Amino acid sequence: MSYQLTIEPLGQTVDIAEGQSILDAALRAGIYLPHACGHGLCATCKVQVLDGEVEHGEASSFALMDFEREEGKCLACCASAQGDVVIEAEIEEDPDAENLPVRDYPASVSRIERLTPTIKAVWLRLDAPEGMRFQAGQYVNLALPEGIGSRAFSIASAPQAGGEIELNIRIVPGGRGTGYVHERLAVGDRLSVSGPYGRFFVKKSADLPVIFMAGGSGLSSPRAMILDLLAEGFAKPITLVYGQRNREELYYHDEFLALEQRHANFRYVPALSHEPEGSDWRGFRGFVHEAARECFGNDFRGHKAYLCGPPLMIDSCIDTLMQGRLFERDIYTEKFISAADAQQVRSPLFKAI
Repeated sequence: MSYQLTIEPLGQTVDIAEGQSILDAALRAGIYLPHACGHGLCATCKVQVLDGEVEHGEASSFALMDFEREEGKCLACCASAQGDVVIEAEIEEDPDAENLPVRDYPASVSRIERLTPTIKAVWLRLDAPEGMRFQAGQYVNLALPEGIGSRAFSIASAPQAGGEIELNIRIVPGGRGTGYVHERLAVGDRLSVSGPYGRFFVKKSADLPVIFMAGGSGLSSPRAMILDLLAEGFAKPITLVYGQRNREELYYHDEFLALEQRHANFRYVPALSHEPEGSDWRGFRGFVHEAARECFGNDFRGHKAYLCGPPLMIDSCIDTLMQGRLFERDIYTEKFISAADAQQVRSPLFKAI
C-alpha cells in the first residue's frame, strides 16, 4: 500500500509506501530534507505536518517533545505516513546541489586492499551499467549481512570512475559492521548499496580557492572532491592538509605527491602528530590545524574550507580558520552521527551538513 506525500513549500507530491519514513521517500524522489543522525535523536529533520496522520516511530522524547507532537511536528527520519500527508519543511536551495535521487544498487566486491593497519579500501562493482550518479563528497549506505544492518561510508573515488565505487573503511574496535568488513568480507561477495546521500560537496559556483582539512579515514570525501576538481580542470588553488598519527597510517601519500607534481594549482600538506622522534619523516610534525596555520600564515580569507574527520579535529580547525578570518558561511563540515554518538555536544556555531 502506498500514499501521497506532499512537501511544502515545494508543492511537490511523491509516493510513500506504508512503513517507509518520510525522509527516505523524499530522498528517493530527489528532494533533500535536512537531516543528520537518521535515528530520531538529533532533531535536525524536524518537520511540520500540515495535513494527515503520521506514526512517530522511534523518535526520542528529547528530540521531539510531547508538546511538539501535539503541535503536529514529527521527525522525518523515523515518521511514517498513515494515509496521504502534507508536510512543511525548511528546504534551502543550493545552486551547487544536483538533487540526485537515492537508489538501491546490487553490487559485488571487486577488490580489497589494506591501506593502513586500520583502514581497508573496498571497491564495489555496481550491477547498473551506468553506475551511480553522485557528487564528490557524498556517501552511501552499505547493507551488511547476518543482521548487521547498513552502515554509512563516504565515497573515496571520483564520479568519473564509472560503474565502480571505492570505500575506505576504518575498523572500529568492537564495531560489528567494520569488523565484518575487515575480517570476513571477500572479493566476489554480493552486497547492496543505497545512495547517494549527503550535502557535502564543493561549492563550485563560488569559484574560490579551496582548502581541504582531513584527519584519519576522513580523507575519503576530500580525496573524491580533489580528484573531481582536477579532472574537471578547476583552475583555482586547491590545498589539502591531511593529518594522521604516524607514517604507517598515512595513506594515499604517494598519490597526492604525484598529483602535486602534475597540477600546479594543487598543494599537499601532510601532518603527523605522533611520529616517533628520530624517524626519517621530513614533513610537518603536529596537528592538522597547526599545519594549516603555518601553511597559510594564519590568514584564510578568500577561501572555501571543507573539513572532514574526528570531531575534535574539526572543532580545532574551525577555531583556527575563524581566528584566520574565515567565517561560517565559507566553512563546511562532514560528521557522521550514529545512534551511539548523536547526543554528543557539537559546536554551537555550526549545523551538521
